[in-house]
Amino acid sequence: MKVAFIFNGQGSQYVGMGKDFYLEFPFAKEMYDKFPDVRDIAFENEELINQTKYAQPTMLLTSYVFAKMLESNNIKPEYVCGLSLGEYSALAYADTWKIEDAIDIIKYRGDIMQNALPLGTTAMAAVIGLDKETLLEEIKKIEGTVEVANYNCPGQIVITGDTLGIDNAIKQLEGKAMKVVKLNVSGAFHSSFLVPASKKLRAKLDEYKPQTPKYKVIYNISGKEENKPLNEILEKQICSSVYFEDSLRYLIDKGVDTFVEIGPGKSLSGFLKRIDRKILCYTINDLNSFKQVIEKFN
Repeated sequence: MKVAFIFNGQGSQYVGMGKDFYLEFPFAKEMYDKFPDVRDIAFENEELINQTKYAQPTMLLTSYVFAKMLESNNIKPEYVCGLSLGEYSALAYADTWKIEDAIDIIKYRGDIMQNALPLGTTAMAAVIGLDKETLLEEIKKIEGTVEVANYNCPGQIVITGDTLGIDNAIKQLEGKAMKVVKLNVSGAFHSSFLVPASKKLRAKLDEYKPQTPKYKVIYNISGKEENKPLNEILEKQICSSVYFEDSLRYLIDKGVDTFVEIGPGKSLSGFLKRIDRKILCYTINDLNSFKQVIEKFN
């Protein structure tokens, strides 16, 4: 068995996530109690948890706790990767930074992403049921700025850009794609509009010296392992396309036959099934699913 842990991105957070772990395991209680502001938002604050600046630290801490609890039950991966924010969860789990430093970094990242662009000037949309070659040809013709934010899986790509470009893209692609859905986000994430924010993020990252991750990491910027300095990779990640489909295909090509999706939601296992239905994928998003996975591995 060759195992990869894949960490969920922003968007699947919900109030109360991780609380069942907190009540069950001393380690989980210790971790959440280290960060009472993050804990209280994760467990109780429905208004704040969906704002980018708060969603990111709550998701990272919750995913970190889930993964470390798996590790304490002797379930460990050979590879890790994550979708956007999930890449930071993967790196924190792999002890690239101390958890205190990872939370500090991700709070800063969430804040600058939420406030990087004036509200209403940029947008994102999910394009369902259109292959990437056709999509890339179509967006060349669109008035306004349109870029690809996420290559999630076959038939699911997220576009990003200014409001003019995304509104025009929705009109142009509606007849060609199965569905085009404007997303409820605060700005054009993973686009060139975030280059200034990426420079601020780099300055924050450079306050810490990352350690070599103890597991092999597959990175968003290329969908494979990287030899570049980590802070350079993460500076680029915030303003570049996320090659998540490529990441999953790379892992399969490396012989990974068992994936564990970690964090609230089930979207990543859905992406995986669109690539190869035969691959085994478990999901850890609450205490019940955690116990089921422990049972299956043992």
